[in-house]
Amino acid sequence: MNITLESHLKLSPLSIRQEKKHYIVEDSLSGEFYEMPKICIDAIEMIQEGQSLGEVERFLLMSYPEEDVDLLSFAEQIIDFGLVTEVDGEVMTVLKKHGKSDGFTWIPAKLGHLFFNKITNKLYIAIFIVNILLIIRNPHLFPSYKAIFLFDSMVFNVLAFTLITLLLIFIHEFGHVFAIRSYHLPAQLNIGHRLFLVVFETDLTTAWRLQSKERNILFFAGICFEQLIVFIALCLKLFVPEGNTLFIGILNIIIFDIVVKLIYQCCFYMKTDIYYFIENITGSYNLMENSKQLLRKWLPFIKADKSTTTFTEERKFVHMYSGFYVFGFILTIALFGLYFIPQAIFMYSRTFTNLFHPSSTAYFWDAIIIVVQTVLLIGMLFYSIQKNRREDIGIGE
Repeated sequence: MNITLESHLKLSPLSIRQEKKHYIVEDSLSGEFYEMPKICIDAIEMIQEGQSLGEVERFLLMSYPEEDVDLLSFAEQIIDFGLVTEVDGEVMTVLKKHGKSDGFTWIPAKLGHLFFNKITNKLYIAIFIVNILLIIRNPHLFPSYKAIFLFDSMVFNVLAFTLITLLLIFIHEFGHVFAIRSYHLPAQLNIGHRLFLVVFETDLTTAWRLQSKERNILFFAGICFEQLIVFIALCLKLFVPEGNTLFIGILNIIIFDIVVKLIYQCCFYMKTDIYYFIENITGSYNLMENSKQLLRKWLPFIKADKSTTTFTEERKFVHMYSGFYVFGFILTIALFGLYFIPQAIFMYSRTFTNLFHPSSTAYFWDAIIIVVQTVLLIGMLFYSIQKNRREDIGIGE
């Protein structure tokens, strides 16, 4: 299709809202969101008024003399985004995924507001501070890496840890769900991976309809629920008799899992809840991608991402986040050294020893099951990685 400066475009229904620095444009049909500067918004509004690309370009050249204005290039971009329905009266064939989601709309907004409002939001902060003070004053409350080994059987240990972890993951994700439902918006649960972990993720895309300040609690909602659980677990450890070994062991797993996950939230080379919070308060919505571009000067093994541009006013945040990005790697090494590697050595040394027991013993079959579980977990991880790669390739095409 030949597009010239005399061309007229017809756009999809769009919703435009101003953010801190730029504007968020929502495609009302697909539910997709795009960040654009003021000059692009002016161009869109003039196109919607029926002006030709040439008329729009001449106006923008006068209004923004310092900008490099190229309406033909801009037109090609918004066509690629699927925002154009007609060019010079010729209908465009646009394949769009219908973005309207009704996920979890069966949860009443009032119930979400019960958990997340001005009072409870302050209460969660107070609980987090109390949890820190409790652990500082009572260091024995924080369990060691061996806390996850409740039984002699590694299979039982893995099952117990997996079940407790899955329950905590769902509680975390439903924190996000309840928070977004408090604003009468839908959400969806997806499966993904972080580092070597298979995780569930709450899709908060519709939160772009909210003001920046309103989005903050959505990112911390899962952590809020987790801190409430840690507070309860710490209090129970203080008052439950030590003789109740199994119950104390379960509490130790809960505390250990949540605290490690909180530390893991600060691994800033991944897009964690805290990352999205930082992105939101700075108004720099490609913070990680731009930081990686900056770090490639010193760390060439970092994958390049040329799809983003660092705006002048974002440079100080990009430099700041680059430091966080490196700190995340150091933190991960510390987590591996203090917890993950010792746990793996302890478990697999027991498993390896048990493989040499006679096949008629429970120890042998305990080891076999651990090996099978490990293979399945690795398979799920590779499936998640391949799924994300296919999606990235699809986006690239």
